[in-house]
Amino acid sequence: MLLSCLEMERVYHSIVSTRINYVTAQNCNNLKMAEEQKKEEEVAIHGDVLETILSYVPLINLLPACFVSKTWNAAVSSSLSRFNKPKPWLLVHTQSIRRPHATAFFAYDPRSDIWLRINQKQPPQHVSPLRSSNSTLLHVLHPSNFSFSIDPFYLTWHHVNPPAVWRLDPIVAMVGPRIVVAGGACNFEDDPLAVEIYDISTRTWERTESMPATLKDSASSTWLSIAANTRVVFMMEQSTGVTHSFNPDSKTWYGPFDLRPDRSIYFSVITCVGGNLIMLGLLGDAEDVNYVKVWELNGESLEFGKEIGVMPTELVEKLKGEGTSLNSVRVSCMGGFFYIYNPWEPGELVALEVGEEGWCRWGSLKNAAVGDRSRVAERVVLTCSDVGLGEIAKLVGSGNEIFTLLKS
Repeated sequence: MLLSCLEMERVYHSIVSTRINYVTAQNCNNLKMAEEQKKEEEVAIHGDVLETILSYVPLINLLPACFVSKTWNAAVSSSLSRFNKPKPWLLVHTQSIRRPHATAFFAYDPRSDIWLRINQKQPPQHVSPLRSSNSTLLHVLHPSNFSFSIDPFYLTWHHVNPPAVWRLDPIVAMVGPRIVVAGGACNFEDDPLAVEIYDISTRTWERTESMPATLKDSASSTWLSIAANTRVVFMMEQSTGVTHSFNPDSKTWYGPFDLRPDRSIYFSVITCVGGNLIMLGLLGDAEDVNYVKVWELNGESLEFGKEIGVMPTELVEKLKGEGTSLNSVRVSCMGGFFYIYNPWEPGELVALEVGEEGWCRWGSLKNAAVGDRSRVAERVVLTCSDVGLGEIAKLVGSGNEIFTLLKS
């Protein structure tokens, strides 16, 4: 049926009116959405504000933030590089003195100033004591095997044949791609100063020149302080300061060197930072400690560069703990961070941070890994590791460990 002109005009106006109403509604909706989006953008956290907020977030909690968005991922990276950089972690391993030697694993993050317990579903158990001669290498020596770990969280352990010479308390140090095992041999061995080198790449042992005869009465980790870089391992007699160095490439010993700048030093330990040797000395005597000082020695020439700092008197008293004397100390370090402790009173730690400009900052912290039973039921081993988001991602991805935040 054909529509009249009047009827067609009515239909036309109806369609136009409907279209206008639809467009108007759409525009209103779009306007409303635009206003809401604008409000969201106004309250969104981004740029320096977001990066500053992230700088206060503990490192272990920053990993999920990386997956929020590309913007947040970039903000996390920028925050870590600009506002609050990652700092080397102190790792504390406690081990039962009873066999099998079950271990527990704790960590201190100085960037966030928090202690964590790393809960392992299957904590490693060793039939021999867990040891660390210097700051990064953990090892266990047993007559049937030699086990060691070098990754930041010690997730991977390497189990290899033991050295040919059986040892109870050897010096063990990582020097580049090699592990040097020296001294500590039992009395029934022909050479108590024997030195063997394990090459990680070839998985082979090599016997080399023995330790200098002057170290005969102190050739063990009990009496020697060990420091190593990528080329050389240094061994200092803690009671005299007499030091020798060994180069695994040339298989050559050097020294002796007398590294004590002050005759009143009665005990000293060494550690390596970059290419330089750092020495910490106790001055006076065990019953009356006058000072605890730190020096820097330049390169392999071992010339004294400068005195880094003097430990405040109140921190020396904390190192003593409940005792009245201070017979020895140990140092674990990475980069410019040093953790100093009394092996007989491991509940209190003295921290030293040294800046590239030469400044130093002293402080102390309670060792959250040490309980009331630690002195009689557990041994405590300290190491240090560079820990960033990559290392935390590997730890989380291993599926075996989770963090538990401990009270400071």
